[in-house]
Amino acid sequence: MESAIKPDMSVNLAGIQLRNPVMTASGTFGYGEEFAEYVDMESIGAFVTKGLSLKSRAGNPTPRIVETPGGMLNAIGLQNVGIDAFIAKKVPYLRSVNTPAIANFFGGTVDEYAEMARRLDEIPEVAGLEVNISCPNVKQGGIVFGTDPACAASVVSACRAVTKKTLIVKLSPNVTDIVAMAKACEDAGADALSLINTLTGMAIDLNRRRPVLANITGGFSGPAIKPIALRMVWQVAQAVKVPIVGIGGIMNATDALEFMLAGATAVQVGTASFINPGAAQKIAADMEAWLIANGVSDIKSMIGALES
Repeated sequence: MESAIKPDMSVNLAGIQLRNPVMTASGTFGYGEEFAEYVDMESIGAFVTKGLSLKSRAGNPTPRIVETPGGMLNAIGLQNVGIDAFIAKKVPYLRSVNTPAIANFFGGTVDEYAEMARRLDEIPEVAGLEVNISCPNVKQGGIVFGTDPACAASVVSACRAVTKKTLIVKLSPNVTDIVAMAKACEDAGADALSLINTLTGMAIDLNRRRPVLANITGGFSGPAIKPIALRMVWQVAQAVKVPIVGIGGIMNATDALEFMLAGATAVQVGTASFINPGAAQKIAADMEAWLIANGVSDIKSMIGALES
């Protein structure tokens, strides 16, 4: 049957060739190896590491995850092993997997971001870099890099100067104008943009009259944020020329394909992996099944194909 011909699922993300558009989101998939027994790593397009910093971080005190209606709040506090331990203990696994590994990283100053980009640039097993700009600038009174276009641009240009790898910038939704942020990052040298990061939220325990999270506020993710994420991806896709990775409440293949229609070249699966560790693999398989059932021969034809 004509409709049963295997569709082309591959996409090119700013120079990184993906076998399919499904990636895993930073902070939800460890460093890859933790999920190896649950996911066939060669069934997904790419995976993104936990956010890395120059020095290891213990993260925030507990409780730091709470389930909420339609999603979850996390205040992990960017816990990670640090760049030296990543190179010594995590990179060997990356060498064994035939799937692109993208390193997410952050810093507290522009110089720290640049140093991280420089160190990661030297690692052949890292296919690309994802810059988390949703962090406070410790030198400028705590202003979050990702909420000020000039601040974000300074980070991106500093990283661009020290790496030839694909540079993806992860945008925060906690802004007035997501398009202004996207264009500032594109102009500063971003090869691609991933959006959205989590929304700031909180949960309260009525009987204890206290916040549920020790950190009080946390990052809100899950199905409830999908409409916001879709809107932001669609807006940014109209305004920039670089490829977009859609993130936010993607729980199934339908969600993922909707992000592609809105203009995303690839997607990242995050919160869904906490419910089903094999979620990314299932979403990729179900996307292919949808293309076959609907006679679509190439998934790239879905990118930005929204009709109005």
